[in-house]
Amino acid sequence: MKTIYKKLLFLLLLLPLSILAQNTVTGTVLDKVSGQPIPGVNVNVQGATNGVSTDFDGKFQLSNVKKGDKVVFSFIGYKASVVNYDSQKSLMVSLGEDENQLKEVVVQVGYGTVKKKDATGAVTVLTTKDFNKGPVTSADQMIQGKVAGLQIINGGGSPGEGATIRIRSGSSLSANNDPLYVIDGVPVAAGGINGGRNPLSTINQNNIESISVLKDASATAIYGSRASNGVIIITTKKGKAGDMQVSYNGNLQVSEITKKVDALTPTQFRDFITAHGTPAQKALVGAADTDWQNEIYRTAIGTDHNIALSGGVDNVVYRASVGYANLNGILKRDNMQRTTIGVGVTGNFLDKHLKIELNNNTSLIKNNYSNRGAIGSAISFDPTQVVSNADGTYFQWYTSPTQINQLAGRNPLSIINQQNNFGTSYRSIGNIQTEYKMHFLPELKAVANFGYDQLSGRSYGNTDANYLNGLPGSGYNNSYENTGSRNNKLMDLFLNYNKKVESINTQIDLTGGYSYQDFRDVNDGSSYNFENKISTPGVPVPSRVNLQSFFARTNITIADKYLLTLSYRRDGTSRFTEANRWANFPAVALAWKLNEESFLKDVSSISTLKLRGGWGVTGQQDIGVSYPSIPLYLVSNSQAQYQFGNTFYNTFRPQPYNSNLKWEETTTVNAGLDYGLFNNRITGTVDLYKRTTKDLLLYTQNPSFFGFSNYDNYNVGTIENKGIELSGEVIPVRTDDLEWRIGGNVTFQDSKITKLTTTQPNTPGINVGGYEGATGNTIQNHQVGYAPSSFYVYEQAYGADGKPIDGVYIDRNKDGIITEQDKYRFHKPAADVFYGFNTSVTYKNFDFGMNWRGSWGNFNYNNVDSSKGSYQNILLRETDLSNGVANILETGFTTQDTKRYESDYYIQDAAFVRLDNVSVGYTFNQKPNSTSLVKLTLAAQNVLLITDYSGLDPEISGGIDNNLYPRPITFTLGLNVNF
Repeated sequence: MKTIYKKLLFLLLLLPLSILAQNTVTGTVLDKVSGQPIPGVNVNVQGATNGVSTDFDGKFQLSNVKKGDKVVFSFIGYKASVVNYDSQKSLMVSLGEDENQLKEVVVQVGYGTVKKKDATGAVTVLTTKDFNKGPVTSADQMIQGKVAGLQIINGGGSPGEGATIRIRSGSSLSANNDPLYVIDGVPVAAGGINGGRNPLSTINQNNIESISVLKDASATAIYGSRASNGVIIITTKKGKAGDMQVSYNGNLQVSEITKKVDALTPTQFRDFITAHGTPAQKALVGAADTDWQNEIYRTAIGTDHNIALSGGVDNVVYRASVGYANLNGILKRDNMQRTTIGVGVTGNFLDKHLKIELNNNTSLIKNNYSNRGAIGSAISFDPTQVVSNADGTYFQWYTSPTQINQLAGRNPLSIINQQNNFGTSYRSIGNIQTEYKMHFLPELKAVANFGYDQLSGRSYGNTDANYLNGLPGSGYNNSYENTGSRNNKLMDLFLNYNKKVESINTQIDLTGGYSYQDFRDVNDGSSYNFENKISTPGVPVPSRVNLQSFFARTNITIADKYLLTLSYRRDGTSRFTEANRWANFPAVALAWKLNEESFLKDVSSISTLKLRGGWGVTGQQDIGVSYPSIPLYLVSNSQAQYQFGNTFYNTFRPQPYNSNLKWEETTTVNAGLDYGLFNNRITGTVDLYKRTTKDLLLYTQNPSFFGFSNYDNYNVGTIENKGIELSGEVIPVRTDDLEWRIGGNVTFQDSKITKLTTTQPNTPGINVGGYEGATGNTIQNHQVGYAPSSFYVYEQAYGADGKPIDGVYIDRNKDGIITEQDKYRFHKPAADVFYGFNTSVTYKNFDFGMNWRGSWGNFNYNNVDSSKGSYQNILLRETDLSNGVANILETGFTTQDTKRYESDYYIQDAAFVRLDNVSVGYTFNQKPNSTSLVKLTLAAQNVLLITDYSGLDPEISGGIDNNLYPRPITFTLGLNVNF
């Protein structure tokens, strides 16, 4: 008995000691990459049922912790961290992103979101960590080379230059082939405005959080009439609850030209004139050695600065940013200045039943468009002449001391410095979206989205008084001004019901609604007097397009294994008559998560394995004109009035129209496989697709004596696109200090016209693709059985030495003469294959990345060589001389007829491999309790180009290479500071 009492007494003595041993620990949880605090992190002792969460500053206080306990820190999207408690008073914990959970991020789709693992369509999502680094100024440059099936070709090396963007080749021949862009829920109008360059550069790239690319019809059909060429959804960054955070991003850019057109050098030019020129031409040769391309290009310096503020309280968060970029082009005087403002506010009210989100992105861009005519002039202007005369005037060709030679070329520097071209553009995109979850039925929510996209622009310029020394024909004060505005209004109203039926283990997600969008454009060709700075308004030309739609979608997930998506959209457009105004666009998609099945669920090496299949129809009505189906009349101006007596009357001219126009429709079939292996260390996607577009909206010739113009719009023909897309990523190494990623994508594509005005293969087809040198002639052709815009050329004859024979072509039809009937279709501008490759390495505070792009199977028409590669280009007149390109020394071509221009000799292989960008960054160590971040980045863009193409650059949209603004190599030093 005494023994029992002694034991009880001993336990009573230990009890207060054990109570005292239970401590309280405080600490802070930070993001491992940014160093910023993470609010809402769950903190508890392993095995315990209760815990705490971090506050807005990432701080926590956890009680009843004993020595030896394991403290667990967990938060969605991050790897859980376990800390052994050894009586520490304070803990500093950094959480890193969880790759497995990131694979299940929520992605934007039409009128809603879906988890990446539950997507049934062909969708690629890129976030800030995936974007291209370096001197990017627009959204397209951020994802170039990153997405299978998406090809982006920049129009040249000017700052803010526009781009040709195609998802799966584009579905039309002459209607708009651009994808639909949706910015923060607002589908925006295609194209730009007077005074602007790339419409995507109006969105500050530093404000973009994610870009989703929707490729197949099952993903895009919910957008119906505007999604036949795919959809690109741009989502800007939002604020996070907590103390105000300030971030600064800035960079300094330096650009240099890396390759010039191989124009004849002064020595080669003199030798050529000596060998082939007349006495009069020889007498014109000057004594200077001028490289005109060196004269017009420069080392360009630019800067880009952006500041953002974000923060908020529990139910209201905000983010605001301001940016300013001042970027010079390598062509002298070329400059773009961009000022941007972005604001986003999100509020949750009524116990989080009411969500209100406001977004606005506004930009003001000022452009100095250096006259690009100087690029061609620098190739063809006589290299033996001086830049400036002794009196300071620019050298020009004269026919007499007081008369400019109107047929001769112009001094490239005078074109740049004495001809002015300016532009200003304003754009504001904004919306307010409200979501209300019914109190009586939380699974049902009503969404109303009201948005706008407003653009206005002005392009203006003149010719200086001293251009061509002010002599007759100089064009002095040849002023111009063009203004325009575009106003796009949006209203989306829809209901969404989302509920899981536990009894059948099925998730049901239903959406249905109505969309209204109105586009109003006004163009005004006014005049402007530079001396007096007086603008005279012109006659406004307004236009309007109205789109209205009803849509519905059903997503059903059974047992988290079997996925079904059904969507339907009925679209109406004001472009067509009432009989053809409405069209229906259905889609269906299925997916099967094989990795969730019992026979694979326990296979640890398979993280993800999902089969997808989809079918759908999308439409097209955007043909560039607002009233193609309605009979209209154009009123005359003061120069075309009719006089009756002493009175002058305006006349009216009927405009072309086709009242039978209807929707162009594209049907897409897609099959896909998503996979992830070894805890998603290897991930990837395979997609196979076939798209058939019928009733092509084609701008083509009218029959003789028909209509009110030579050309009009018709529904003619069918085109078929098919392809295979492969993308993947491997993480060979992942440790606490080192991570190495390798990613890439490749696209195999094929396009063929299957029907035009007839299905017969030997009809003439439709000629397209004008070129420089023979006005009114074309080099490409649409024809049944061939790829769109195939080159249509004469077959060049070659001698025993392998050189082309001047003026000799193959008589392909064997009729003894060379005529148009001997032309044939030879190659095409679209690539058979294009691909991207990227790799990145992160080691402690260092990071390194590089991206490659390339294509093969694409060909260009080298119009620089064809237009400047003949004796006649140099020896055209006795009164002046022009330069040519080095190709003239290889061919010896003397002829200047159309057949030489259209020889297949100039159709050249344009396959290439390009090292697009390389970046190296270093993040400086921060103090343990600091949330600030300082990072330096050094990057280079357009570093290396490997190609057999003889022209300046093989990457040419449309395949006709003429007067390209060179793409420079650009070095960037960037600074990122968060505090």
